[in-house]
Amino acid sequence: MSLSLSRMGQALSGLCLVALCLAQAAHADTLDIKHSSGTTSVPVNPQRVVVLDWSVLDTLSALDVEVAGIPTSNPPELLKQYRSDRFIKAGTLFEPDFEALKNAKPDLIILGRRSQAQYEEVSKFGTTIDLTPDLTDLLGSVVRNTETLGRIFSREQQAKALTDKLEASVQDLKTLSAEQGTGLVVLTTGGRMSAFGVGTRFGMLHDVFGVKPAVENLQVGRHGQSVSFEYLLEANPDWLFVMDRDAAIGREGVAAREMMDNELIEATTAGRRDQIVFLDPVSWYLLDNSGITVMQDSVDKLIQVFSAAQ
Repeated sequence: MSLSLSRMGQALSGLCLVALCLAQAAHADTLDIKHSSGTTSVPVNPQRVVVLDWSVLDTLSALDVEVAGIPTSNPPELLKQYRSDRFIKAGTLFEPDFEALKNAKPDLIILGRRSQAQYEEVSKFGTTIDLTPDLTDLLGSVVRNTETLGRIFSREQQAKALTDKLEASVQDLKTLSAEQGTGLVVLTTGGRMSAFGVGTRFGMLHDVFGVKPAVENLQVGRHGQSVSFEYLLEANPDWLFVMDRDAAIGREGVAAREMMDNELIEATTAGRRDQIVFLDPVSWYLLDNSGITVMQDSVDKLIQVFSAAQ
């Protein structure tokens, strides 16, 4: 009788051990991911992923992760591998295609800034996270998002190598920009101009990259502050950073270079010193410099510009 009880105890002990191992394995198959719209339990290495944000796709591409579903609009050049009909077209950057999401049966859906407002509705069609960057901490957002994607897709070492390089490059850029005087970011579209300062979507020039703002009290908003050539002359930045929105979205219009070719701009310090920098419109406008590759590229290019000016 005692031998039987002993064997039963061993059997129960073995069953408990198996249950514990299964529980641990189940736990290891998911991660609690904190993101811009909450905290979500996410599967590790999801196989069927839909992404509705080019910046997230940029970072996933740097981590050698391919997804199943992408935005409907034509991918930018740096993501040309997604210009194929084999990928699910899951709606625009602003308006997800709910029928496509339903049919896709995704293991994970990832949203960004433009699709953030659709988070609650999209969540009905699968596990969803929102990687919208924080405008008050853009570098931190890119680093955190890269690390988050590294954890989800078991690419932690690749993610760390990318973020370490970016943070070191930003420090190098800030050392250079501290000696470059003032700067002002201007977006052109439809023959009009808007200026962006500290705390705006393009404020990383000042907030992250360390360029001293030429104007301290610019209006903070998604569309910046409408300005004229006379305003730019009065602001008189040492550097003028110009972004052509029409070029970014493929719309015909007066090119930014053409708009900046006038006597008022030439009379500014930036114009006299030939310190007008035309920013890559896809990286800065379409991807908001929020992907690891595009932010690294923007930093590298500014390092080259400022190094040449010394």
